[in-house]
Amino acid sequence: MFFSCAAQAGGQIYTPLSASVRAVLQRSVSDQASPKLAFATQYEADFWLNEMSRRLQKKLPDAAYRMDFLKTVHYEATRAGLDPELVLGLIEVESGFKKYAVSKVGARGYMQVMPFWVDELGTKEQDLFHLRVNLRYGCTILRYYLDMEKGNLYRALGRYNGTLGKQGYPNLVRTAWHNHWALPHRTVSNYYSSAN
Repeated sequence: MFFSCAAQAGGQIYTPLSASVRAVLQRSVSDQASPKLAFATQYEADFWLNEMSRRLQKKLPDAAYRMDFLKTVHYEATRAGLDPELVLGLIEVESGFKKYAVSKVGARGYMQVMPFWVDELGTKEQDLFHLRVNLRYGCTILRYYLDMEKGNLYRALGRYNGTLGKQGYPNLVRTAWHNHWALPHRTVSNYYSSAN
C-alpha cells in the first residue's frame, strides 16, 4: 500500500534538561489518566475511528488491537496538543506501524523513542515497546520540541528525528500525514504554516 517499511529514526539527541523542564516532562510521562477520546460528538468519534481503522487495516489486521491503538494515539496526541493524524503520519515514517521496531541507533517502538528518555524522565518499569508508554513518550517529546521551536513543526520534526536543518525527514512526515491520514475537513497548511 503506502506505508514505509524501515524504521527512519535518526536518533533523538540527548541534551541536558533544566530542572524545571525535567519536572514538567516527568509529570507528563508519569500521569496515569485513563485514555478517553476528545470529540465534540459521538458521531465524530465513530467517524474518525472507523475511517482511520479502514486506512490502517492492512498494517494492523487485528480489529480489537487496531481500535485500541487508534484510541491510544488519539488520546495521547490530543493530551499533548498534537493532531492525531500528524502522529499517525509520524508513526508511519518512524516504524511503519511495527510495535517492536528498533532503529540502528536503538530507538524503539511505534514512535521510535530513544531509551535515554526513560532514564531521564521515567522509571525502569516503563517499557518503550508498551503501546501507551511509547505513545506517551513520543507525543510528549514532540510537544517539547514544538514548544522549543516556538511552534515550527518543520524544525520540531527535525529535532525529533535528530536531523534538525535537513528537509528529508520533516517532508516525509508531512507527506505521510497529508496523503494518508489527514481528513478532508482539516488542512495541513493550518498546522504546518510555520515550516517554510
